[in-house]
Amino acid sequence: MTTPIRFLAIALLLAPAALAADLDHSSWNALLQRDVTPESRVDYQALHEKGLGELDAYLAQLAGPWPADMDRAAVKAALINAYNALTVRWILSHYPIESIWKTGDPFQAPRHTVNGEQLSLDQVEGRLREMGDPRIHAAVVCAARSCPPLRREAYIAERVDEQLDDNTRQWLANPRLNEFLPADKTARVSQIFSWYEGDFAASGGVPSFLAQYAPADAQAFLREPSAVIEYQTYNWGLNDAGALGGSYSQLSFYLDWVRGGYAYSAAKDWFLSLGKQYGVNPVIFGSIYVGAIPFFSLSIAWLIRNLRRGRSPVAPILCASFFFVSAYLYLLIAGKNIPLWVYVFLGAMIAFGVYSTVRKVKSGISEGSS
Repeated sequence: MTTPIRFLAIALLLAPAALAADLDHSSWNALLQRDVTPESRVDYQALHEKGLGELDAYLAQLAGPWPADMDRAAVKAALINAYNALTVRWILSHYPIESIWKTGDPFQAPRHTVNGEQLSLDQVEGRLREMGDPRIHAAVVCAARSCPPLRREAYIAERVDEQLDDNTRQWLANPRLNEFLPADKTARVSQIFSWYEGDFAASGGVPSFLAQYAPADAQAFLREPSAVIEYQTYNWGLNDAGALGGSYSQLSFYLDWVRGGYAYSAAKDWFLSLGKQYGVNPVIFGSIYVGAIPFFSLSIAWLIRNLRRGRSPVAPILCASFFFVSAYLYLLIAGKNIPLWVYVFLGAMIAFGVYSTVRKVKSGISEGSS
């Protein structure tokens, strides 16, 4: 067999393997082109009426085992498409609604099957974040009006870097989502940059990332140390092509956040993290911390009453100070990693107590000798 023929035979043998090393995103691509507007809003009604079958067929492909030899670019593209397609499908399961927060536990419940695993949307996003590419935050879309633009084409391995660069620039160039004021050296950007600040460290931090992808007239001031970064309020209204989501307010979001159990979950996570942070029993520390709050409030009320009546503020100040640091007194006995401010505050509290006591003793001696 001649050399050219041998190479051709090898190429033909390898071709099926090369094709098998990726997923087919063409059906998702067609849905995006048909049902996402140029403004990156989703025509959920049209999808609900005539696109569910196509979308479910695509998600069934994502649910099954992925080719073991998919490369990094193919996996990244597939995970982005999975997050966005699953989010759209979750909305369609509850449509019509004003916000994704009107659904039950939209981000943390492991209800979606991806590559044979039961994952939550947060876990899918987590897999992407582990890849260390902050541009993914410009690509994953959580069905909110403040989300980055939902790209009107599927991400594919061969072009994923080009697509991510382009979508990041589109996101930052949209004045509704990110605003740059060179004259004031101020950038008012998406809260995503605050929530995931650590993810942008690989790019030199948020200002450096913004300077790389922001509109040309904003790049110079973003590289200056004096640049000011402000974060916009996130609009969680549905990214619907119609009117749905337009009247969803911040108050509605907070009410839905609490109703969905996220406030409780956040409080619980904070409570349990205390043990790891300070090396103490979180139940004891948290109980002292929370239990001291009403006594601290009463001490402040006592202080205000004494000030209004011209009485000494020393006792209520010391009392309030004690309850303010009471949980940290427990740390001094049983914990570790005690913040420096605790030592400073306790030192100031003791010094104030000694000073007030000495003054009171001197005043008593002076009155007794007169």
